[in-house]
Amino acid sequence: MRLSMIVSAALLALVGCGSSTPDPNDPNAQQGQNQYAGQPGQYNPGQYQAPGSYQQPAPGATTPMPGATTPPPAGTAPTTGAAAGSPATPMAPAAAAVAQPILQGLAASETPGMQPDGSSFAAQFQEGQVLEQPINIQAGKCYSVIGAGVGIQQLDIQLVLHAAPLPPQVLAQSTAGQGGTAVLGGKANGCFKNPLPVGGPGKVIVKATRGSGMAAAQVYIK
Repeated sequence: MRLSMIVSAALLALVGCGSSTPDPNDPNAQQGQNQYAGQPGQYNPGQYQAPGSYQQPAPGATTPMPGATTPPPAGTAPTTGAAAGSPATPMAPAAAAVAQPILQGLAASETPGMQPDGSSFAAQFQEGQVLEQPINIQAGKCYSVIGAGVGIQQLDIQLVLHAAPLPPQVLAQSTAGQGGTAVLGGKANGCFKNPLPVGGPGKVIVKATRGSGMAAAQVYIK
């Protein structure tokens, strides 16, 4: 009698514990499983995760801050100081006749006692464009360059020594803030004198730093 009571109690205990697997038809059990499905960073049982879908950052890697700039690559060559820009469209000096009276007035006031070195040269400029005029820089000579523009708000001139294979070197440049006219080596600062005992190849660079239009220039020597 006692043995049958112990067996009956054991059977009741097994029935009471039952299996830990929830009934698939039980809505409460399904709700408990689904509350974790699709949550970021959570593993969803039975769902395949493609390799590479989540990548750990590389050791030592940093995430750029918003607005941060990338530094320039090392080894960037420094500039020589000569004016840089796309080339202007050369034009015949006769086509720039409107600038000639301005050039003549500048020559009378800025280059007294000097003579023209070659002919004047002119071009049609877009803002930032340059016109390069080759010249031979003679030993012991003194140089001035004047320029006048129509429609250009800021005109700049440089005298550059360009003896290959050396990079171009700026010997002199016009005074800033002269607007549509430019004077290099005027009477205020004196003409530029080549201190070398020998001459060399050079060039005059005229740049429309601000504004667009036509400009003409003339080199003077003594």
